[in-house]
Amino acid sequence: MPAEAKIAIITDTDASLPVELAARYGIRQVPIVVQFGDEQLLTGIDINDEGLFARIDREGRLPTTAAPSPGAFSEAYEAAFASGAEAVICFCVSGQVSATYQAAVSARELLPGKDITVVDTHNLTLGQGFMVLAAAETIAAGGTKQAALTKAQSVGECSYLFASLATLKYLAMSGRVGYLAAGMANLLNVKPILTMKQGKLELLERVRTQSKAWRRTIELAREAAGDKPVERMGIVHVRARKEARAFEARLREGMACPDEILIAELTPGLSVHSGAGMVGVAFVAGK
Repeated sequence: MPAEAKIAIITDTDASLPVELAARYGIRQVPIVVQFGDEQLLTGIDINDEGLFARIDREGRLPTTAAPSPGAFSEAYEAAFASGAEAVICFCVSGQVSATYQAAVSARELLPGKDITVVDTHNLTLGQGFMVLAAAETIAAGGTKQAALTKAQSVGECSYLFASLATLKYLAMSGRVGYLAAGMANLLNVKPILTMKQGKLELLERVRTQSKAWRRTIELAREAAGDKPVERMGIVHVRARKEARAFEARLREGMACPDEILIAELTPGLSVHSGAGMVGVAFVAGK
């Protein structure tokens, strides 16, 4: 946290914020837990997307994921106060998909008398991350805690996410679709498109071929933005950085984009559900 800051920003790794970007604003990220049997691995510390899928492919099984413990959040809170913070704002991945928010609330109760606000973003990946960044930028510019919360809420209400899966293999492994159905879908080269609905990633459409899926993803993003200016944009991917850059080029051709587009890994807490090869766009369109 910058020396002059009195309000610390904390989130979890489902925000998909690159480490160097979070560090720029002193944002602490509490890691989502990935579990292979009895082995617990911390996102961003013990495992990343590359290591996750290398192990999944090697072992032929999916791990489970778990919210950080209340203790993990209380340690982050205590570290923030020890560094000079007078207040903490903690932004959590949607309570519709994870118990992370409840863990962060429970941790707050372990520190009675401390000024800690816990926010259920009702969002995930860069939709959540952009809310976190908005709050951090407001604080860095000298804004109040309430101003940071208000700005973050406004960003969350104007955020959109559209993503294309590269394969149904990992959904099949999770049991969400049958192996036969997944096999047929792969045979037909079907690429599901996901979006955010009521705090969850939901299947929006099924499109044949990767090229058509990318084109449709960009169409959906352009339609969602409409005439509103796109204030911030990012591309999230799972083990597909080269593809993400190619998608960026098509995105810039297909709609009005800001000069800077963030490229970010989805991170294991979420990518275990989407599978390797996923590419998507998250953005904030002004009201």
